[in-house]
Amino acid sequence: MTRRLFTALLLALSCLAPPAAMAQQPEKLTLLLDWFVNPDHAPIIIAKERGLFARRGLDVQIVEPSDPSAPPRLIAAGQGDIAISYQPSFTRAVKSGIPVVRIGTLVATPLNTLTVLSDGPVKTLADLKGRTIGYSGSGIHDMMLKTMLKSVGLTEADVKLVNVNFALTAALVSGRADAIIGGFRNFEGTEIELAGKKPKMFFPEEHGVPAYDELIYVVKQERFDDPRFDRFFAAIEEATMMILNDPQGTWATFIKAYPKLDDTLNRKAWMDTMPRFQASPRAVDPARYLAVAEFMRQAGIIDKVEPIERYIGKR
Repeated sequence: MTRRLFTALLLALSCLAPPAAMAQQPEKLTLLLDWFVNPDHAPIIIAKERGLFARRGLDVQIVEPSDPSAPPRLIAAGQGDIAISYQPSFTRAVKSGIPVVRIGTLVATPLNTLTVLSDGPVKTLADLKGRTIGYSGSGIHDMMLKTMLKSVGLTEADVKLVNVNFALTAALVSGRADAIIGGFRNFEGTEIELAGKKPKMFFPEEHGVPAYDELIYVVKQERFDDPRFDRFFAAIEEATMMILNDPQGTWATFIKAYPKLDDTLNRKAWMDTMPRFQASPRAVDPARYLAVAEFMRQAGIIDKVEPIERYIGKR
């Protein structure tokens, strides 16, 4: 075989053989959201759409659940790898024996509010006496409401509670409720404004409720050290920096992937949520998790505070 023929043969073989990066298949990782995609999930969507997961050898599948309480149970059962949950709900899940631990933070501040109309009769929390308060669901919001009322010398017996399901904004704007508990400050406030009203918000963390992480990443306890998670959070951190550095450019990426969300409500929510993302998602304050658990114990939601490793894993 001549040298020229040998060289041509090598060139032909190299064209048939895939590059090493293509030959190695990306590792699948399933992420269960807490609800449908919205600006709260911006770092996740940006990491996927801009190829930050793929660059790290991950094929992240994003699942939108129909029940926001289900994801921790599903990953505990092996039906996913990472779930988005709420710190108070997660604390209750731990109490019930679900083997999950917090591994990262998405939204690092509370979003919940007790909201009224600014031109309505409620100017202070004390004005809630004898008023109707709309809520959606039970348990965590009940705990927050009791604490906020207690801060001004009231109890649940002093107000009328009505379950409005998920129609919080409609209940307040229509006058069905004088106040609503559980509306997010980055969504319902804007919804109320778009309905032609001006909201006034009372924040739980300013009325006796300890500060907490609104949205967190949780994983099955025995899989806390899965090496894929380090790559996942490296991508999330890079995506968060992109959002903070270029909110308009990343918004364009977001709505290209989810064009139905290109409206005033979500554009405003994008900007309102942006400063609340945890810039270093693996960072954790153990004292915050113990404080929330102790608060829930005193409220009767859980019967004891677990060792800190049970909430945030071994460090």
